[in-house]
Amino acid sequence: MKSIKKLLALALALAMTAALAACGGSPAPAETPSDSAAPAGSAADTPAAPGKTYLIATDTTFAPFEFQDAQGNFVGIDMDLLKAIAEDQGFQYEIQVLGFDASLQSVQSGQSDGMIAGMSITDERRESYDFSDSYYDGGQIMLVKGDSTIASYEDLAGLTVAVKTGTQSATFAQSIAEEYGFEVVTYKDSPAVYAAVAGGIDAAGFEDYAVIAYQIQNQSLDLKVVGEQENITPYGFAVLKGQNPELIEMFNAGLANIRESGQYAEIMAKYGIEV
Repeated sequence: MKSIKKLLALALALAMTAALAACGGSPAPAETPSDSAAPAGSAADTPAAPGKTYLIATDTTFAPFEFQDAQGNFVGIDMDLLKAIAEDQGFQYEIQVLGFDASLQSVQSGQSDGMIAGMSITDERRESYDFSDSYYDGGQIMLVKGDSTIASYEDLAGLTVAVKTGTQSATFAQSIAEEYGFEVVTYKDSPAVYAAVAGGIDAAGFEDYAVIAYQIQNQSLDLKVVGEQENITPYGFAVLKGQNPELIEMFNAGLANIRESGQYAEIMAKYGIEV
């Protein structure tokens, strides 16, 4: 009888051990993320849904590329090109007027889908953004007060030079500041740069040639340009690297179409640029 009880006890103990092993072993696969990790990033490659409205960031004032006209409408080369390309390709968009530096940050944070703001395509920016084909080639040039005697970079020694923060003009000025002995002062926007130079706060400034030439011609600024264009670089439409590839494809296709139709040349001529 005792042996039978021992056998029953042993069988019961073995059954309980097996049950505990089964319960303890089942959660293990859930702690291994390798099976579920792969699909997580696949959504980034999915094309935009039909009817999507893209949020496009831009600068506040960078005439003739973007600015407000007398009626308060936001116009300029960038605005007209984007409108023509969107109509050609059939996509919807909404403009976010943020300022240049804020536009860069907005695209980086995912709050904007793209950016068009007279933005130079550089190797450094390519590390963070994907660019369209170039729609304009622009260079930087020095500007001074209308009655200034400054005639070259050598005349800037010991003086201050105004630039707009985050721009190619700022990068260029900083690249030659040590060589010519001047100090670079940054401002939030282009009008502040013009006011600083025209008001004698800073001895000179650097700006995109097309922009300052347009401003001097149309706004009667007490400024003049000195020397030749430097550091000529292409301008492009940008998205965050690896994001919204279809937006770049549509921009490129639309740009090619409006170039072929002559609409591109008409837009550029409207703002005093011959192509």
